Amino acid sequence: MSADTRSVPASGPAGPAGPAEAADAAPARTPHPAPVFVRIKLSLLRNGLHQSTTRTAAFVTSIVLALLVAALQLLGLVLLRGHEHAEDVVLPLTALLALGWAVMPLFFPGGDETLDPTRLVMLPLRPRPLVTALLVASLVGIGPVFTLTLLLGAVIAVAHGWAGAAVAVLALPVALLLCVALARAVATANVRLLTSRKGRDLALLSGLIIAVGAQLFNLGFQKLSEPDGLSLLEPATEVLRWVPPAAAVGAVRAAGDGSYALALAQLALCGVALAGTLWWWRRSMERLMISPDSSTLQAAEPQRAGAGGDGVTGGSTGRASGARGLAALLPAGRTGAVALRSLRYAWRDPKTKVGWGASLGVGILLPVVFAVQGNGSVYNVCWAAGMLGLQMYNQFGQDSSGFWMVASTVSSARDAASELRGRLLAIAVVGVPYVVAVSLLSALLMDDWATLPEVLGLALALLGALLATGVVSSAYFAYSIPQDSGKNVAPGQGSLAYLSIFGGMLVGVVLGAPLLAATIWMHLSGAHDALWLILPAGLAYGAGLCGLALRLMAPRVADRLPEILTAVSRG
Repeated sequence: MSADTRSVPASGPAGPAGPAEAADAAPARTPHPAPVFVRIKLSLLRNGLHQSTTRTAAFVTSIVLALLVAALQLLGLVLLRGHEHAEDVVLPLTALLALGWAVMPLFFPGGDETLDPTRLVMLPLRPRPLVTALLVASLVGIGPVFTLTLLLGAVIAVAHGWAGAAVAVLALPVALLLCVALARAVATANVRLLTSRKGRDLALLSGLIIAVGAQLFNLGFQKLSEPDGLSLLEPATEVLRWVPPAAAVGAVRAAGDGSYALALAQLALCGVALAGTLWWWRRSMERLMISPDSSTLQAAEPQRAGAGGDGVTGGSTGRASGARGLAALLPAGRTGAVALRSLRYAWRDPKTKVGWGASLGVGILLPVVFAVQGNGSVYNVCWAAGMLGLQMYNQFGQDSSGFWMVASTVSSARDAASELRGRLLAIAVVGVPYVVAVSLLSALLMDDWATLPEVLGLALALLGALLATGVVSSAYFAYSIPQDSGKNVAPGQGSLAYLSIFGGMLVGVVLGAPLLAATIWMHLSGAHDALWLILPAGLAYGAGLCGLALRLMAPRVADRLPEILTAVSRG
């Protein structure tokens, strides 16, 4: 008999069942949705493999690589068994693993379609069985298998005796469930963000954050590989021993040492953390499924009355456009309005934001990495100036086909000069304080305050030189940046982009050579007391180069507006 007919009262030859018999009939029990969700997850994986041969090959390759890395790490953790610093290694490793699960949905929201619970709103399921089913389904995949392998190696490394083995049997699934539940809870609580434009911008920044994290990991690994370097982890281990899910691994070590009360307390803490995470997940899911979204609500904001602007186009100056805070300090006229618009583009446009984020991140990361490695120099601050100066290149290409609105407002060389000056000012108001801050940080790390004035002067001169060459490059070597593609250069314009960037960098270094030569001469001649003059000289030299570039390129831009519009509209 099928499941659909079991709940229907049976009818015999004598007619329908009586009221008493119908009341005594047991209602059909609704099956738990967990097996169904597991089959759905497996179907999603299987159907994804059938889309193309390339995707199948990539998926199989990722599985093989993940299993290979997991097996090697498992072997390494097993070999760590009995080492005096075994706990100092596995507890931070477990904490980093949990941190990765927590931030993964924020950076890769499209990696798993089941992370979005709004897809399940129409299903007639209560939150409790839905949470259980999603939790079970989340254990299917490469990530859980990889995590389980690492956690297995972690508990093997610290388990001793029958008590440690017994606690490990409980600690392993608790730690795994806590990692998976944490990822689900974070994704559910931030699903509105992850499906919005800001969420996509955050995903674009994930590459930069991963690159910075890789450098920090490299620095940490170098420190730990030194003799007795693992002892540096002891303070962190003392703290992580009480932080779930690392506390579960710590309970295994405590039980093996005979500290049964400590092991019980650490396991109880992990159990409370798991229950709290599941409760948070359930509450977030309930609010998400009963609260309306923008697709079911009409616009609630009242219509703006009167003529006025929105702060972007409703005025001709930075002050008249309703700018507040630091934006109100921008100069009046077109220059201030263009600078404010460029800064807003840098904050809102995904590709522009990634470019700025990469420049700011790499600019401060390289001096810090070199200083920590012991082979640094205060002169590495020039990396920060160089990365920020590159933002001036291809300014019009960032507008893409929308450059026609800018071109329609440029009727003279004066208008072109104001447009270029505003774009340059937007980079300078961020770049100059940034270079100063990185210079101070480098001097602090290297404990070389005597060299700070000359280094800062050289960095500011280099920044000015690159901004000046960026003005020239934007006028003569503009290229299109596709907005709906992962590429940063339109097809057929690659050589133009390389010539613009690398040629401009080379010319910028040549322009900064006179000040560098003066610095070297002062060092060789023994005029160390006068080296502080490099700071005002570098500031004046960089500003002078920018002013000269604006004066020379403004008429060229005004004359080449059709050519620039054609070049930036190809994408």
